[in-house]
Amino acid sequence: MIALDQLQSVGAELARPECVLCTSDGVLHVADWRGGVTLIAPDGRQRTILARGKFKPKPNGIAILPDGGWLLAHLGESDGGVYRLAPDGSLAPELLEVDRAPLPPTNYVHIDGQRRVWVTVSTRRQPRNLGYRPDCDDGFVVLVDNAEARIVAEGLGYANECLIHPVNGRLYVNETFARRLTRFDVDSDGSLSNKTTMAEFGPGTFPDGLTFDTEGGIWITSIVSNRVIRVDAVGRQEILLEDATPDDLAGVEKAYLAGEMSRPHLDRTFGQRLNNISSAAFGGAELKTVFLGCLLGEDIATFRSHFAGLRPFHWNWTKSSQEVFA
Repeated sequence: MIALDQLQSVGAELARPECVLCTSDGVLHVADWRGGVTLIAPDGRQRTILARGKFKPKPNGIAILPDGGWLLAHLGESDGGVYRLAPDGSLAPELLEVDRAPLPPTNYVHIDGQRRVWVTVSTRRQPRNLGYRPDCDDGFVVLVDNAEARIVAEGLGYANECLIHPVNGRLYVNETFARRLTRFDVDSDGSLSNKTTMAEFGPGTFPDGLTFDTEGGIWITSIVSNRVIRVDAVGRQEILLEDATPDDLAGVEKAYLAGEMSRPHLDRTFGQRLNNISSAAFGGAELKTVFLGCLLGEDIATFRSHFAGLRPFHWNWTKSSQEVFA
């Protein structure tokens, strides 16, 4: 298990750095709640690119575009959508509706190796904290490809991060308040089949972010409990990192089971060092450095891993950082 004193930090004065992505040039791409992204270079330089104009999206998940810029999943109070942010700060809508209906607050966006865009909506309930329930099952996944934007999976228990596996081509989705990791086969036309529960999580674990290692492992970050859990190829779980007191976790668990969990349970820090970790990304020359996004902190916690991460699809999509740090 990783001790808290082994953790280091990267970045400063970040604004709700929920999502962090790494590229081969060593740059971190971090969601910025003020309306854009912050880039952190290996030498520590930071550049924040915020959307120009009055409208400032609330980026929960971000995706790096291969030709420069980013897609932002807008997690508004009552509105959602996916927006395209250019390195110069210009903003344009990318996806605002599906099935002729406006997108609700939108959680995550992912671009795979075929340039298909995958989007998650956690819940249709308003306000969203009504979805922090064991019975929440109205989350869904949207696929945008050459054909159209369409819902390809429904009935998910607060759909959160979703990723296509770079090797096996399957889609993995965290269902935060159903407390499970779900996998789908992806057919040639992008439709999903063979829904499989890869892992079910116990008390105190609310799976948010995920990433993959080279040995078949899936790394899960849990909000509230500040856990990093590795799920191996046969579904066995190992807690690699945790930062929360048992009494605090017991209180949240009680509220969750009673159907009373709400924003105050997410808007406070339960750890000594970690600040409600929400995502994980492998980076560094050997992809053995883990970077942890979070909901409440102003920096990115990081540690060395014995496992190497799989190269994400965006690993060599460095045009954005080249432009920003030129």
